[in-house]
Amino acid sequence: MFNFERLEVWQKSMDLARLVYRCTRAFPVEERFGLRSQMRRSAASFPSNIAEGCSRNSRQDFARFVEIATGSTFELATQARLAADEGFLPMENYDQIYRQALEVVRMLSGLREALLR
Repeated sequence: MFNFERLEVWQKSMDLARLVYRCTRAFPVEERFGLRSQMRRSAASFPSNIAEGCSRNSRQDFARFVEIATGSTFELATQARLAADEGFLPMENYDQIYRQALEVVRMLSGLREALLR
C-alpha cells in the first residue's frame, strides 16, 4: 500500500471523483468534450495531487500540492453548479457533489495547516 492511500482525505477525494464520474455519465453527448470532461479532469486532479504531494521530500512541497488539490476542488464545485444550472446535473446530485467537495476542502485545509507548522 502506498502511503497516500492511508490518508482519509485521499480516500474521500477518491469517493468524490467516483461520484462525479457516475453523475456525469448521463450528460448530453455534445458535452462529452465540454463540461463533462472538465468535471472529470477536476475530480481526478485532487486525489492525484494529494498522491503526488506525498512523494515530495519536503512538507512545504507537499503543502503546495495540497493547495493545488484545493483549487481543483473549487473548480469542480463551480463546474457542478454550471452543470446543474444548465439542467445536465439533477439538483440532488449537485447537492451531493457540493457537500462532499466541502468536506474534502475542509480536510485539505487542515492537512495544509499541519504540513506548514
